[in-house]
Parts: sequence; C-alpha cells; structure tokens
Amino acid sequence: MKNKNVIIAGAGPVGMVAALKLAKSGVQVTVLEAGKVFPKDLRASTFHPPTLEMLDELGMAKELIQDGLVAPYWQFRDRAKGPIAIFDLSILSDITPFPFRVQIEQWQLVEKIYAKLINFANVEVLFEHQVIGARQDGDSIKVLTWGPDGEQTLEGNFLIASDGADSAIRKSLAIEFEGFTIPEKFWVITTPFHFEDHLENLSEINYVSDPSEWLVLLRNKAYWRVLFPMYEDRSDDELMSDVAANQQLQKLLSHDKEYEILHKSIYRVHQRVAARYRVGNIFLAGDAAHINNPLGGMGMNGGIHDAWNLVDKILDSTKNNQEDLFDLYERQRKTIAIEYVQKSTERNRKMLMASKSSDQEDRNAEWLNIINDPEKTKAYLLESSMFNALKRAAEIK
Repeated sequence: MKNKNVIIAGAGPVGMVAALKLAKSGVQVTVLEAGKVFPKDLRASTFHPPTLEMLDELGMAKELIQDGLVAPYWQFRDRAKGPIAIFDLSILSDITPFPFRVQIEQWQLVEKIYAKLINFANVEVLFEHQVIGARQDGDSIKVLTWGPDGEQTLEGNFLIASDGADSAIRKSLAIEFEGFTIPEKFWVITTPFHFEDHLENLSEINYVSDPSEWLVLLRNKAYWRVLFPMYEDRSDDELMSDVAANQQLQKLLSHDKEYEILHKSIYRVHQRVAARYRVGNIFLAGDAAHINNPLGGMGMNGGIHDAWNLVDKILDSTKNNQEDLFDLYERQRKTIAIEYVQKSTERNRKMLMASKSSDQEDRNAEWLNIINDPEKTKAYLLESSMFNALKRAAEIK
C-alpha cells in the first residue's frame, strides 16, 4: 500500500475501526469529523462476539471488556409472566473466545481508538471538517469539505463514506437509499434506576413482548436504557418531558419515588439499503450504506463488519484486480444487509409485537421451542450473534 492514501468521512465506530486497521498496516489515513469533538450521544451500545474478535485484533477488546458490562445472558420476556427464554452465550465457547456481548456506548470505542491513532504518524484526524460531497477524478478521489479555513478539496486514492444515514457523500453520488420507514417512533428513556432489583430474573438485555406495548430493557454499567414504541397520537414535545418519561416508567414498574431521568430521545426508524455500495474507489459503509431498527444490535456491528471487509480489500488491492475485489465488497456486504440484517431486525420487531393474547402465546411457544432444544438454541445464537452473516458473506464470490 505504499503511497496510497485513504480518506474516511465520519469518525464514528465504523470509520474509526477502518482508520485503526489501515493505520496498523502503514496506510496514510485522513479522517474527517464534522464536530469539534466526538459526540457522546447515547446510540448503539451492544458489541457481538465476532465484532469483539475483530476488535481484539486491533488491541481494543480488552479495554471494552474492562470498561463495559459483560453480558453472557439475554432473554425474551413476557411482560406479565416474566422470562420465557433465557439465552446463554457460553454455548458458543467452542466457537469464539468471546462468548458474550459487551454493553458499552459506541462513543467510548471511538475515543479509545482515537487515543491510539494520535500515536501514528501516518494518521490525521481533522475535526470541524464537514464533508459536502465527493467524486472520482481519474485515478484519484476528490472530497469537498467545509472547515475552519473555509472550503477545501482533499485528494486521496480511496474514500470510505462512513458519514451516517444522512450521508452527504451518498447523496452527492445520487445513490438511492431504498426501503421504508416503520410506522412507530422509538422512544428511549435512560435512567440509573436498578430494574434488576425489582424485576425477577432480569438479564442485561431483555426483549419484552406484550399485546398492549412491547419494549426493550438494555443495561449498561451505570444505567438502564428502556425503549418503547410510540405512535402518532403523542407529540415529540410531550414525550421529551421528564413528566411523560416518569409516567411511562411507572407503567412499566410502579415505584414510590420519581425516576431519575438521565436522557431521552425520540427517533424515526428506517429499513433502508443503498442501491450501490461503490462508485469507483468511493465506498459506502455502515449507516451510509444501510440502516435498520436497533432490535438485536446489528446496525453498528454490521457497519464494523463492513469496515473490516472493505479494509482487507483495500490492503489487497495492490496485488489483486481492484475491480473484482471492490465489486466483491458490494456483493458481500449488500447481500448481508438485505438478506440478513434487514430481515433479522424486522423479524425481531414483529416477534415483539402481539396484537392479541393468542399472538403472544404463539410467540412464547416459538421461543420455548428454541430454548428447549440445544441444537436449535445454538443455531439461533449463531444467527443472532452474526456469525452466520459473516459465514454467508465469505461464501459469496
């Protein structure tokens, strides 16, 4: 990769993993971040076992495990009856050295990687550089940015567009973002309240089904995050009040004191995949290429898998046919986004929805059928932990 320069738009987990992997291979890397600092917003926080394996190769897994919450168990739960199926990831001990999920905010991974990148002479991270667009110009890539010194054009050999769901690069290339928006909004409330002391047999990750209102209870080291579906009958302004958040949590678990509310967010959820993942040596990765609902924790993990796959191909591009390699990146990762991530996350959402009690009983029976059969349990964990997705991608030639 001598004399090759890779520009990365977006310093989220996808862009930063790509940057560290390239840096360790001696590639010249320029990372463009729009903010003055890395945003500490509460977004993705679940790291699956195969993602931990990748991060371990970069020397990052130990730090995440040390500072995060190790979660060997997760469950499907009936809101009225309690746990229906508790899955134990230690079943995968013969498959992976990391038979668990790690719960830690994505911004912590970003900051930990940055602390390593500043020691590389071949890496430059430019803050306050908003990417406006990009184009292929002969053998080079030109990236238009707006920064402290005004408009600037940077040139490189490759561009990784990991600039999020609203990707300016994807838009500048006129790539369609195909898919749909689900009808409900997601309302996420973060509180330090200890639900584990009040709800029986609670795991660190809990998917809770109910005919009237499903939800997700997700634990990190210092707090719980609770996700509820919300429909159009309540305004965003109402939902963003502490009063509304308290009322919602009281419905989940009646408590004699007010809940402390650390954070609230409301967002629309989309299931979309870019029509193309590459134009010449410009590549989409992560949310710029695909977005999905968060149920199952596959968005960020899938994006990191994009970055891993793509960087391997960039590193191989001096000794193999570039066109074949980069077309393969699109075939492999787009196929996984459509066949696996989109279908799995939408299936997870529908499994939690139950319009009547009979639907709820059918779903409970389905979970029990899996958990009571060791072979089905292991197969389900290989699927939900994204091992099967990586295996499927590797089979695509």
